[in-house]
Amino acid sequence: MINSILLTFVQLISKLPLPVCHGLGEVIGTLMYWIPNRNRRDSRTNIDLCFPHMNAHEKRQLLRRSLIESAKTFMEMPGIWRGDPRRFLDRLDRGDSVEKIQQLLARGKGLIIAAPHLGSWEGGGSLLSIAAPVTSLYRPPRKKEFDEYIRNGRFANGNKLAPTNPNGVKTLLKALKKGEIIAILPDQEPKAGGKEAGIFAPFFGTPAFTMVLLNRLATKTGAPVLYAYVERIKGKACYRFHTLEAPEGIHDPDPLIAATALNQGVENCVRQCPELYQWSYRRFREQPDGGHSRYI
Repeated sequence: MINSILLTFVQLISKLPLPVCHGLGEVIGTLMYWIPNRNRRDSRTNIDLCFPHMNAHEKRQLLRRSLIESAKTFMEMPGIWRGDPRRFLDRLDRGDSVEKIQQLLARGKGLIIAAPHLGSWEGGGSLLSIAAPVTSLYRPPRKKEFDEYIRNGRFANGNKLAPTNPNGVKTLLKALKKGEIIAILPDQEPKAGGKEAGIFAPFFGTPAFTMVLLNRLATKTGAPVLYAYVERIKGKACYRFHTLEAPEGIHDPDPLIAATALNQGVENCVRQCPELYQWSYRRFREQPDGGHSRYI
């Protein structure tokens, strides 16, 4: 019953104009800043870990803005999943991103897009599918009803989905061998595959359990890696698509060197607009010594 109500609510949100979604996100994010909750608590922990040299006022400002921007991200997602893609694309400043992506694809090795939880990270797929077929690594939500809703929306936007299991990895490899694009969230803690799926590498100076899948795909196929994120322009219902070159070492056969480069690439993106990062994600849940989680 509750899931049906939530799904109906999400469907209603998908029909709202983007400025209205952003206004609601502003209200929700502000409430999350003032009312004690897990997202606020986890965001504060991560900001303390990643920006130890910030003063208390700067941290509070970043915390407040990040909660607001994260709320905007989630409020606009239903419209991206199930709405007309042109509603988003018409507001997106693409710069030279499509040309850059096509140049990398011309090498014939496919292309790995590393897209952190930064800005409107769901919206980037609509643009990528203009350049070439896109297969995204996908971790299904716990609620089956939402899984079907999201899948249908992403398929409609031209994206194929690869589950986080061995069959999904084969799907990603096939896409690269066909010269297509695959998209991976590089700052997502690996869960499937156990301890062999990741390695501890520094992220903003703190050890974080980091995936090795992207490096394995890159070294196996020779596919170039490009970081990308969609910036939400402050005060306007419009966006800008950004791409950054991957740091040296991303193709290194040493998994620690590659994972360190992977995290450095995420840092390079986040430092451009830290208030747009999803700081509520429990990036440091696993500890290298097996100790207690940093999150209460």
